[in-house]
Amino acid sequence: MDIQVGNIVKLKKQHPCGSFEWEVLRVGADFRLKCTGCGHQIMIPRKNLEKSVKGIR
Repeated sequence: MDIQVGNIVKLKKQHPCGSFEWEVLRVGADFRLKCTGCGHQIMIPRKNLEKSVKGIR
C-alpha cells in the first residue's frame, strides 16, 4: 500500500468525534495520524493501518 505524508486516509471505524478521515503526518514502521475532525493525533503500527484503510484521498 502506497501511503505518503500529507495523504488523507479513510478508515473503516469512526472516531468518537464523528470523522472517518485522518491526515498522515509520519510514515515508517508506525504511522502518525491526525484526525481531520478534532485534531487528535495517534501512532498506529503499519500492519494495523493497512488492515483498516478503506480508501486514500
